[in-house]
Amino acid sequence: MGNIFHGSGGHDLDLTNGGTEVFVEVLMLAVSELAREPWDFRFAALLTLQDQHVMGRGVVGFGLAELDWGATRQARAAAKGFVLRVLDLSLTRHRWEELGYEPARVEEYLRTYRSMVEEFDPEGAADGAGPPSGVLPGLHEAAMASCVRHRVLAGLPFWAACVFCTAGR
Repeated sequence: MGNIFHGSGGHDLDLTNGGTEVFVEVLMLAVSELAREPWDFRFAALLTLQDQHVMGRGVVGFGLAELDWGATRQARAAAKGFVLRVLDLSLTRHRWEELGYEPARVEEYLRTYRSMVEEFDPEGAADGAGPPSGVLPGLHEAAMASCVRHRVLAGLPFWAACVFCTAGR
């Protein structure tokens, strides 16, 4: 079993369960550093929902077109810019020394996903066939709490742990 993160135009990132775990962990390190705006914390909450130790193996993933990128062109551009900054920070190996392992192939996953986000047009998604599916947690579900031990945003209000705690790290 694996997990799929859908882009546009048939471009997907298909990951093994282990690949998904490391992908989410390195993204959580970066998103926790950069989140400042409400949409950022909603995206962080979406990443916490990709935690296979809670959700189950082989059942996570989402499509970029499923996200609520915002109601205005400016909001959509800001949201896309935030995701690209998260990916760029991840690619600098931000805090990877704290992982306790060498994350094999994750740079390839990050580059692939960055290309998918770069190519994705949130304007086209907003003008598409209906509203986003609600995959992105709402503002009241945004990941605003931080795990003191791991210094990353935690899964509250969904569960009281971060992706590192649920993995037993």
